[in-house]
Amino acid sequence: MPRKIVWETPEDINKTIANNLINIRKRKKISQKRLSDMSGVSYGSIKRFETTGEISLSSLTKLAVSLDISDDLKNLFTGTSYNNIQEVIDENR
Repeated sequence: MPRKIVWETPEDINKTIANNLINIRKRKKISQKRLSDMSGVSYGSIKRFETTGEISLSSLTKLAVSLDISDDLKNLFTGTSYNNIQEVIDENR
C-alpha cells in the first residue's frame, strides 16, 4: 500500500492540539494555575505543553477531563475509515 504524504510534522500536530486546548481554556476563563489545581497536572507541565505541544498522554487526559472535553479525546481515532475490505475482515477476527 502506498504511503500517504503528510505535510505536517508530529511537532506541528502536537502544537495544534496545544493551541486548541489553550483556546478552550481561555474561552472558559481558566488560568494555567487554576487548570493545574483542577487537574493535578503541574503548572510547569501545562506551561511546557502550551509552549511546545509536549505532554504525556496521562496528563493530557487529566486536562481534558478538567476542561470537560474528555469525549473529544476518547473519540480521537473513532472516525478512521477503512482503506479496503480486508481491513474490515481483519478487524473482526
